[in-house]
Amino acid sequence: MNAIIKRTDITKMFVVLLAALGGVIIAGCNYPSSAGDLTPALNVTQAYQTVEARLTESFKLTAQGSTTTPTVPDQLASETPATPTPTGGVTSTPNPPRSTSTPDSLCDQAAPGNPIDVTIPDDTDMQPNQLFTKIWRLQNVGTCIWTRSYAIAFFSGEPMGAPASVPLPGEVAPGQSIDIAVDMIAPASAGKYQGNWKLRNASNALFGIGPSGSAPFWVRIVVVQTSTPTSTPQTPTPSPTATSTPAVLVSGPITLQVGDNLNLDTNQVNSGGEDLSYTNNEQGQHLLLPLGNSMAGIYGQNQPSFTNCQTASLSASPIVIEDTPIGSYLCYRTGQGLPGRARLINLNAETFSLTLDILTWLIP
Repeated sequence: MNAIIKRTDITKMFVVLLAALGGVIIAGCNYPSSAGDLTPALNVTQAYQTVEARLTESFKLTAQGSTTTPTVPDQLASETPATPTPTGGVTSTPNPPRSTSTPDSLCDQAAPGNPIDVTIPDDTDMQPNQLFTKIWRLQNVGTCIWTRSYAIAFFSGEPMGAPASVPLPGEVAPGQSIDIAVDMIAPASAGKYQGNWKLRNASNALFGIGPSGSAPFWVRIVVVQTSTPTSTPQTPTPSPTATSTPAVLVSGPITLQVGDNLNLDTNQVNSGGEDLSYTNNEQGQHLLLPLGNSMAGIYGQNQPSFTNCQTASLSASPIVIEDTPIGSYLCYRTGQGLPGRARLINLNAETFSLTLDILTWLIP
């Protein structure tokens, strides 16, 4: 009910209350008192104060009623929930922004090594049907270890007599590099040939090199046309001399641990038909010991040619690695009678692993 109490009504109420107060006072004066009466007389001052408080309250209501919006008591106002104000710079939005964090590195990623072509650089000349070994150096730049279940697999182009896949020779942790060798044979016809390869993980998924991991790595050779013999008879010489370097059978680096045996015809370790044994003696020296019919000898710091190693002084005596400066060349003859050279690349001072770079020539 929105009726407004007028000031005249308040005055009337004041008069009525005063009259009632006067009646109470008179009754109190005429009421017989006795010493034994325990009920105290009405306090006139208190009664007046009560009337004044009621009138004051009514006046406040009247004043409030003269406005369109009633005043809310302080307690109720304190109980009214306030709109929360964000603090600390955090604000809520209907659509929170998407995360801009970058994804984790890919598991299988490869990069070219330095260099990637350890042997057979691009456009190397080859004779028809020439045997050769291609060695790539690849680096693991992903987040997963390349295990022995990984392999390199032929992808496209000319396979050049290579197997469809070759397993990795060992595990490669992220950040490490590995040299991978594949035996091949040049095509019989002259021309330029290229074979493209990729890595394959344990789940048979292929991946390559480059930023997107899709680029293959390759071997590219040029098979040269052999000269056609003329009908003019040639005067035979009693003692033919070598005028050109024969084809390379195998080449590339190899790392040996103490106790390993190396086949110089295949550049493989502990695979049978070994020509050199990497061992040590009672004095703690590390030796390269020729096996079977193979022989070896120290040549020096200069790289020997095919002719140099073919005519070098060789023996079955062991070569003491500690007495041979790093970078020195050795000449050897394999158990199959093929000449070759080897260079001492490194001797690890902690593990005593020995790294060689070998090259075995193929005599027609």
